[in-house]
Amino acid sequence: MFEFRLSVLPPTDPLPADAATTFFWHTKHSLPYFHANVGPRLAEYGLVKPRNVDFVRIAAAVLAADRSASRSGRLSRWNQRDISLTIDVLAVGPWNAVKADLERLLGFLTGDAWSLTFRREVGAPEQLGSAAVGAKRAVLLSGGADSATGALLSAIDLASRGEQQVLVSHWASTNLRPLQTRVASEIERIARGTTADHIKVRIARGRHAPGGKSYGRENSTRSRSLLFIALGLAVASVRELPLWLPENGYASINPPLSKSRRGSLSTKTTHPKFIADLKRVLAAVGAHHDVVNPYAYLTKGEMFSSVSDAIGAAEASTFLSVTWSCSHTGARTYGSGPNVACGVCFGCVLRKASFVASGLDDHTHYLVPANTEQRNWLADKTVVPAMRDFLAAPFGEYDLSRLQIPADIPLADVASLVDRGRDELRHLAL
Repeated sequence: MFEFRLSVLPPTDPLPADAATTFFWHTKHSLPYFHANVGPRLAEYGLVKPRNVDFVRIAAAVLAADRSASRSGRLSRWNQRDISLTIDVLAVGPWNAVKADLERLLGFLTGDAWSLTFRREVGAPEQLGSAAVGAKRAVLLSGGADSATGALLSAIDLASRGEQQVLVSHWASTNLRPLQTRVASEIERIARGTTADHIKVRIARGRHAPGGKSYGRENSTRSRSLLFIALGLAVASVRELPLWLPENGYASINPPLSKSRRGSLSTKTTHPKFIADLKRVLAAVGAHHDVVNPYAYLTKGEMFSSVSDAIGAAEASTFLSVTWSCSHTGARTYGSGPNVACGVCFGCVLRKASFVASGLDDHTHYLVPANTEQRNWLADKTVVPAMRDFLAAPFGEYDLSRLQIPADIPLADVASLVDRGRDELRHLAL
């Protein structure tokens, strides 16, 4: 059992290093325990809806706990963790009413057993600001190819009506913020005047607890996008804007490459079941919940082709090559720079296939191993053998039925999407 607590007020006295519960202190000035460039009431963005303030706190606590509770084993032998969380919120009653549903939602997301306790704590007063003035839409911008595609095509669409959007980014790694800034600048260059604001939020757990003990380190986190969505909805709630969560439909459904890659090894933060269940929970508590994935029925290659159709092949190739899809950051340990992608993780393989499928040149810098250590690192991280086996095997009705697609989505449409996604991957020389 792992026990955590997110508090919005700092401790009056240092906690003992052997405290039973791991504490995270979310204040704008709480370094080094918890990094944040916005206060826990989110007043910097304006009058954020109270339940959306709460949802950001919940999501921040979930991610911090997810990163601090180590798993054991590998692949299908990964353990299901029991994680208990106590979270300071503005109002306890609404969240207690959906507690069981929210715990199940988190279990679907991470493959763990979650237990949530809510405690009323408003936190210190904050200066009220404003953001996204004049925007008609909020769009999540992670720095990845799909979010960049969504933000660019959204900007082009809004430009035709003289309207603007607000881009919302979340970062924890110092390498990510410059990438997000660069992609946002490219969007503004191509669709000038369409960016009303680019909000870059940092909310992340530090390295050491208040008692001095180091937090755990778990790299398999599947809850990262939960905080991203929560922040996007919080910003969007100020002016009741729709929130775009751009992700290709094939990756959203994420057919597992093998039976051992089910559960927490398969990311589900844009899965149609997760999005539908999340919206129901948020609607029940009175939070802003207008979130949509406009590319739920497109493959990544088809999204790339849409960019090419909109701005031309040469410009699309340059724009998409600026983005980042690699899921591994450990290459730097083996002598590779931060701007070099591994080329063998699922994100990189799908990216490569999408460039090929759309007929665009890929200028991404992939790692070419120069020594035994780098070769061994790539061999340990690669999904290529599993991908070959997955593509060689048929994908039938039984496999389709296990994807937990909501009943209101036609399975025939999902089957077509999976077939097209697999065809794109087959055209890549694996």
